[in-house]
Amino acid sequence: MPVAAKICGLSTPETIDAAVRHGASHIGLMFFPPSPRHLRFADAARLSARIPDFVARVGVFVDPEDAVIDQAVAAGRLSVLQLHKTAPARAATLRARTGLEIWGAVAVRERRDLDAAASYVGAADRLLFDAKTPDGAQLPGGMGVRFDWDLLRGFGHPLAWALSGGLTAENVAEAVRITGAELVDASSGLESAPGIKDVDKIAAFLKALSHL
Repeated sequence: MPVAAKICGLSTPETIDAAVRHGASHIGLMFFPPSPRHLRFADAARLSARIPDFVARVGVFVDPEDAVIDQAVAAGRLSVLQLHKTAPARAATLRARTGLEIWGAVAVRERRDLDAAASYVGAADRLLFDAKTPDGAQLPGGMGVRFDWDLLRGFGHPLAWALSGGLTAENVAEAVRITGAELVDASSGLESAPGIKDVDKIAAFLKALSHL
């Protein structure tokens, strides 16, 4: 089965177009002010208008309030909510309230961190295994940190899932080989500077996946 890709944290028309042109299945729009990839709602609306309907629009949030969700969904025409640092019960509430697909982020540093996956059954549609950021970090992801992919060998996944954390064109083939991921999520590994995506890196990443 071909490996699908979400390109996350896009903020310019050129990078949106590059992700679509080279075959991204999902595009992530960030709604978290501390992040260098944060979008204002008006900007999200302009960018979303460039995304064809066959590419899923994923809103990325950190324990969001209802008002933020409502405005982001309307502006970005979102079909997926990706939730970081959000309790399963809250995820379930948003799933019921919005009717949208929910991704619950599971931050991973060691094997026992995977135990949190089971708590999202019934609350989320997909898990996103991301690297746990350093203690005290302001951002929950998008810092180029990867975890030990061997932790996912033989893991009994309770839900559909995706792999994130430090993925680049150079290492994504190895990541897929080790974990068996069928959906990968890249952000900082495709940047020339924090928050600034590089169209050539986007193209190279998606080309690397097309050869798997």
